[in-house]
Amino acid sequence: MSGGRALRALAAAAPLAAAAAASFAPPSAASSAPPSASSTPSSAASSAPPSAAAPTLEQYRYFRALSLDLEGRLPTRDELAELESPGFDWNGWIERHLDGPGYVERLTRIYMDVLRLELGPAVLFTPSETTLRRVEVLGPEGKPLHVYYRVNQRRLLPAIDGEFCFSEAESGLKVAPFATVTGTPARISQRLLDERTTLVRPYWLYRDYLSVVPTQRYGDGWKDPDSAYVPLPQLLFEPDGKTPTVEVRVCKEEAQTADVGHIYASDAPPLPKGAPLPPGRTRPPVPEDRYAKAHRGEPISCRSALAPVMSVDCGCGIGLAHCMPGDSNGRDPRAFELPAHVPLGIEDPIGSAPNTISGWHKFWWSQEAIHYLNHVFAADRDFREVLTGRYTFVNGPLAQFYRSSAPAACCGLHRSYGMREDEAPLFLPGAVPPVVAPHDVSDWTFIPDRGPRAAGLVTMPVFLTKYTSRRARAAALYGAFLCKSFTAEHAELPPSEEPDLMVRPGCASCHATLEPLAAYFTRVEETTWTYLPAERFPIENPVCKLNAEGKTGQSCQRFYDPVFSSRERGVLRGAYASADHAERGPAGVAADLTRTPEFASCAVARVTEAFLGRPLRDEDEALLGALRERFVSRGYRMRPLVEAIVRSPAYARASNVRPALERGGAETGGAAKGGAASGGAAHGEGAR
Repeated sequence: MSGGRALRALAAAAPLAAAAAASFAPPSAASSAPPSASSTPSSAASSAPPSAAAPTLEQYRYFRALSLDLEGRLPTRDELAELESPGFDWNGWIERHLDGPGYVERLTRIYMDVLRLELGPAVLFTPSETTLRRVEVLGPEGKPLHVYYRVNQRRLLPAIDGEFCFSEAESGLKVAPFATVTGTPARISQRLLDERTTLVRPYWLYRDYLSVVPTQRYGDGWKDPDSAYVPLPQLLFEPDGKTPTVEVRVCKEEAQTADVGHIYASDAPPLPKGAPLPPGRTRPPVPEDRYAKAHRGEPISCRSALAPVMSVDCGCGIGLAHCMPGDSNGRDPRAFELPAHVPLGIEDPIGSAPNTISGWHKFWWSQEAIHYLNHVFAADRDFREVLTGRYTFVNGPLAQFYRSSAPAACCGLHRSYGMREDEAPLFLPGAVPPVVAPHDVSDWTFIPDRGPRAAGLVTMPVFLTKYTSRRARAAALYGAFLCKSFTAEHAELPPSEEPDLMVRPGCASCHATLEPLAAYFTRVEETTWTYLPAERFPIENPVCKLNAEGKTGQSCQRFYDPVFSSRERGVLRGAYASADHAERGPAGVAADLTRTPEFASCAVARVTEAFLGRPLRDEDEALLGALRERFVSRGYRMRPLVEAIVRSPAYARASNVRPALERGGAETGGAAKGGAASGGAAHGEGAR
């Protein structure tokens, strides 16, 4: 039975729920017998005296299923011996293991798989503002040296403003952004090297990088480094591959440590169209921002994404802690090793491999979601917090991301609206404790409140990056938490000029629901997590009204939809379906979804299907109704739900499926456990 059929079955079974619940009570604490695969719910609940007889084949299979579902592995010899001992306490065993990590991982994997919260190689995140790329130059003695720099960094010298801190004439190298460095290296004098660069002891090399003179270097003095924190060898050694790197050489502007800089604007004239590049430059001079000219000398936060392109005195902070190092000048340089395969969790990986800066970010975004779900299930929290909770957990890489790299996703055309930094972030950078260092990989810190706009998984980078558009985000929540899909049956698409998909023939059957749901994400910019505050981006904006030709300016088209705009005002993209939803934002969709009756029904159907290991069937209607009543009455907590599932006769029957060879090809004992729509790990007869 599909997710939609399961929900309809729950509705149809409502009159039976109370009666079914009465007969569905799990075995009492005094009972030591498991539910019988052939028993009715009432007989499963009856007490049975301890037996000295050896377990039956069905009981072995039931125990095997319990072990796989609640411990994540097959039972050990010692556990089988415990099972075979007189008076084995089934209830006690189940209760103990509903507190264990195997149970938590089982539930977390169900929802990680349903939402597919792991990002592939197509997603790149290497913001120039917080990425230190690297160029190999020739030092004064003819030895190769690494120099780190930021793309687009403003500098006082016109020849290198916005470029690498050595011109082609000075280094012999042509350094274009994100490209292979070309040319023949020329020696750079010691005077010029000292004038343009600074030696720094960075956080990726020194545990005590905040000290005046750091001494605890990775591999030498850094006692017990985090085993999951592994910088690539390219970051640990000089270009010869043998000499350990003690200090890194960084362009002077990037090495600055101030928290506040000053807006800079040069008076260099723009390059005339068709004119050759000035000597030594690989790109045209940096075009001056009108705002920068008007506000020259005013303070600017060095954590702002605009700081590198609008200031010459903002760098990467003490120990370069606000930037990520890269091993090349490429678009997505490598930085650290990450586990290659983690079937047993990141604490016990199978191999490791070099990873890019994007890979580093994406891995920890997913881990944040996993730790969040683990907490909900381990602490037996209200399951609705998966969407509504404002808390989270961060480690060092995530703390660095939220303090530094997350704000770098903003702002481009936002400047036309007076927004020059992320003014209303979904995760307030100030919520990150300052004591969490970038290399504290395995230590996770509880953040009780990310900020007023936070909403469970819905506002985490892994979700917003996995589902980049408003509609994709809405559809993902609709499917995962209401067990519904936007699939039109027998729809015809006649020609139409109607822009409103909620009423367009052939589209309305899905979009009448999808568009208002997508409107909740109006203020979260597509492809990223930047929030568009109402003070800067009103839903109706007269500045972005249509002109006589029915068009708007480029900066307006990015944020305001000409299709739904008029000669009087522009309409913010996505808001046309529901202005109320647009203003309530992600927290609104979380609150509204969790209030629907389908939310509880979907959670019950999804988890039940995963534990039964088969699609739900019509015969499961009474079971689902009773489970839903238990789930809701216990405060939407998963532990009572799972406890009832594994003690049910349906679960016992599902675990008692015999292999085809044993049963001679005949279908007995129900369907094989496998192929659950929940996306959980297959654990059918072949897996068990």
